[in-house]
Amino acid sequence: MADAIRLSAAIVVVASAIGFLAISVATFAAPDRVRRFFEAFASSARTHFAEQAFRLVFGVALVLHAPSMWQPLVFRVVGWTIVVTAVLLCCVPWRWHHRFAQRVMPTVYRHLRLFGVAVAAFAVLLLIGVVAGAGEGLRGSP
Repeated sequence: MADAIRLSAAIVVVASAIGFLAISVATFAAPDRVRRFFEAFASSARTHFAEQAFRLVFGVALVLHAPSMWQPLVFRVVGWTIVVTAVLLCCVPWRWHHRFAQRVMPTVYRHLRLFGVAVAAFAVLLLIGVVAGAGEGLRGSP
């Protein structure tokens, strides 16, 4: 059972990293689509809670998989930060999240390519964490 949970967590982390890479590529190839994609977040209670559910799944997967990754403390802290902020955002009215997004996202849109590079860097860091952690596990086995 524990192996299945660890494998599931690894799959979620890798799939998320691939998704982040896709978003990063889209910031250069189809910036208008990325903008529409982000504008959908917090646009209703349903999208607000769907976003938090995805963040919660990713954060929990990162926390669970962190011990098997390169730099486990860093990934555990990032994972817990995502989990805690997702839970907190579930406790506030979605309209507050929407108003916050309306204030913050214009800055992101002005610097969308820089945002895309940052998202790509995070995705690559996740993949390095998974792969290097797996390599360390192989070297440590008898």
